[in-house]
Amino acid sequence: MAGLIVICGPTATGKTALAVYLATIFKAPVLSADSRQVYRGFDIGTAKPTPEEQASIPHYLIDIADPSETYTVARFQQEANSLIRTFHQQGITPILAGGTGLYIQSVTEGLIIPAVAPDPVFRELLGSKSLEELRAELLSKDPEAARRIHPHDRLRTGRALEVLYSTGETLSSQQGRNPPSYPIIYLGLDTPDRAFLRQRIELRTQAMLEKGLLDEIQSIEQQYGQDLPLLETLGYREFRQYLGQKCSLEEAIEQTVLRTRQFAKRQTTWFKANPHILWLDIAHYTFKQLADEAERSISPWLLP
Repeated sequence: MAGLIVICGPTATGKTALAVYLATIFKAPVLSADSRQVYRGFDIGTAKPTPEEQASIPHYLIDIADPSETYTVARFQQEANSLIRTFHQQGITPILAGGTGLYIQSVTEGLIIPAVAPDPVFRELLGSKSLEELRAELLSKDPEAARRIHPHDRLRTGRALEVLYSTGETLSSQQGRNPPSYPIIYLGLDTPDRAFLRQRIELRTQAMLEKGLLDEIQSIEQQYGQDLPLLETLGYREFRQYLGQKCSLEEAIEQTVLRTRQFAKRQTTWFKANPHILWLDIAHYTFKQLADEAERSISPWLLP
C-alpha cells in the first residue's frame, strides 16, 4: 500500500538535500511543505530547491502562487491531498518535505479547515489595526485560537478573526481532524547542539547573500511594490532594512541569524509534540551517514 514519507524539522537542517537524495533512491516525487516556497520569485530567501534539484527530481507545490495572492493552509491541504491521491493510484509513495508544521499537519492529521475565502475589505480593516489590537480582540473572542497562534503571527491572527466574522463561529469550534488511512513515516532532522545549528544558519545566510538575495529583494519590490506583506517575512525584512539604509549589512546579517534561530526554536517545539517522528541528529552524522540511516529506516517500511 502506498503511503507518505515526511521529512520535517527546523530551518537549515538539510531537509531539501535529504528529500532529493531519498527521492532519487526510491523514485519518488517531492511535495514541498513550505509556506513561502509556494510563491513565485521568492527563491533565494526561502532556500527554494535549486533549478538543478528541481530538474533532477519532480517537485510539486513550488511556484504555484503569485506573491500578491494569499495562499491558505486550506488550499495547500487540498492541492497536496490531490497530488497524493494521484500518486497513490500509480502505486507511488511521495515525499512531503518542509518546515511549515501546520502545512504538514493539515495533510497528515487531516485537519478540518473552515473554507472561508479571503475578504479584501475585511483585510483592509485589519491592516489599519496594530498587532496588539488584533491580538487583544482574538484573545477576547477566541482564546483557544489565540493560545495556539504565535503572538507575533499577524497573518494567522487576522485569519482567525476573518473566519470568526465571516461565519459567526470561532476558528477553534470549526476545527477537527479526519486523518488519512494510508501509512505515514516521519523523519525529523534537528540537533540539541544549538551552536552547530547556529553555524549552519550563519553559513546559509551568507550563502543567500552570495547567491543574490539583495538583487532578489529589489526585483520583487520593483514588480510588486514595497508594501507587499511577504517582504516583511524572515530574511527579506532584515535585508530591506539594510537596503533602506536603516542599518549596516553586518547588523542585517546579525538580525537575520538571530531571528532565524528563534524561528528554528519554535519549529522544534512544534515538531517535538509529534511522538511519531524518528529524529536524526545532524550534528552526529555526515550527510552520507544521515542519508544511509534514513534509507535504512524507510526501506523496510516500504516493503509490501
